[in-house]
Amino acid sequence: MLEGSILKQLVDGRTEPDTTPLNYGVYYKNTLVALCHALEDYILTSGSAPLVVTAFQRGKWYLQEADRYGAIADKAQKIVIMASPEAGFHDHPTSQRSNVTLVDLADNDPVAQEWHLMILSPDYTAMVLCQELSEADYGKAGVPDNDLERKFYGFWTFEPDLVRETVELAIAHVDPYNPTLAAELTEALARLRQQNPAMDNPEAADVGYAVTQVVQYLQNRRQDLQGDRTFQLLEDLDQNLISNELQAFLRMAQLVDLCDPVNPFASSEVVALLEMMGQLLELPAWQLQRLRLAGMLHRITPMADASPLETEAPSCPLVAEVQALRLMPRLRAIAAIITHQSERWDGKGHPAGLAGDAVPLESRMLGVVAEFQRRFAQARQQATEPTPEAPLLTQVLASCQAEAGERWDPKLVEILGLMVMGLQQGMSLPMIPTRITLGSGLLNPDLDDQAPLFQSSSELLSRQ
Repeated sequence: MLEGSILKQLVDGRTEPDTTPLNYGVYYKNTLVALCHALEDYILTSGSAPLVVTAFQRGKWYLQEADRYGAIADKAQKIVIMASPEAGFHDHPTSQRSNVTLVDLADNDPVAQEWHLMILSPDYTAMVLCQELSEADYGKAGVPDNDLERKFYGFWTFEPDLVRETVELAIAHVDPYNPTLAAELTEALARLRQQNPAMDNPEAADVGYAVTQVVQYLQNRRQDLQGDRTFQLLEDLDQNLISNELQAFLRMAQLVDLCDPVNPFASSEVVALLEMMGQLLELPAWQLQRLRLAGMLHRITPMADASPLETEAPSCPLVAEVQALRLMPRLRAIAAIITHQSERWDGKGHPAGLAGDAVPLESRMLGVVAEFQRRFAQARQQATEPTPEAPLLTQVLASCQAEAGERWDPKLVEILGLMVMGLQQGMSLPMIPTRITLGSGLLNPDLDDQAPLFQSSSELLSRQ
């Protein structure tokens, strides 16, 4: 990372052990264009009046986007654009808007090598924070001829605390160039906090539409790549776009956890429990992988109380987050698993009122494990004094055992009992890191084409 860059300052300042990990990745410019357009265009429909801070490297890159930034300026409270100045940079009509200010970066300013987009409002926050790879980083292949094949290192997020922290760093960076602007931005930041003190912890559902839009923009970009012979790294560009589609969902799931003060580690703990249960059931690697993704994403879909639907076949309710998952062919099986996690063994659940082995095995596993984890987290939080985990595990297990044969698959509750016994005897969960990477390792090209979801638990459990 470049010394003095905003990305480096952010990393250096996050030394506390409880800070959210930064999820770095390498992004092609082709991906960043689609990603930034999706995040920016949400401003046009969200009804927010955000503070927008951007860094375009050079003025010529800003000029390519200046017209669309005119439309964004109609909605934004303030737009600040940092870039190395070039002819025409200040002459464009958008640059002369009253709420748009340009900051001419010095040639030796490390921010001139960065690509930033920071959007901060009480009800919508998003950020891209990247810097371009150096010539040495490209290796023997050198810097690509096609501009869209250039690479950047960094991350993107919806997390409000992180966006605000970075905006503060950007304001400090602007100060030597334009102290008056820096003071104005500091006041704007304070006003945003006053407008909605809860902006530190917004409802994660607020980003649901933005996530759907990101996925759609990335998929449109993939379609544009098809048959384009101007690219030398066509397959790599395509994979980068796919990975970021998954990242969008993972970031939304992470935000759901961050917004839950009682149970902020739910997804990672559910994944760990599913791994343990899947190993005890001797499930194949592809099925464990499917469970892992379902565990990571299971909280993005609200488990609303609803009466069973009268239907002859499994169905997917029209929940925006589930439908968004289905936009990715390789996540359609995951969407089905998550959708049916609220079915019951006795057929009185929802959305389809499925019973017994008609409920997908992974959905049965996810349902009982997620509920066990939720109850255990609540028991820990409600304990009036420090309590050993063993009796809490016994208490929560007993509550699940009381519902075996009605809400839960009895065989899976038996397996859960073995897991609790192991945990009480000192067995550790195979914890999955909460750090989100590009996600390519989580996506198997054949993930959606494996064995069907509807399998008999007795058939699988006969192996034990």
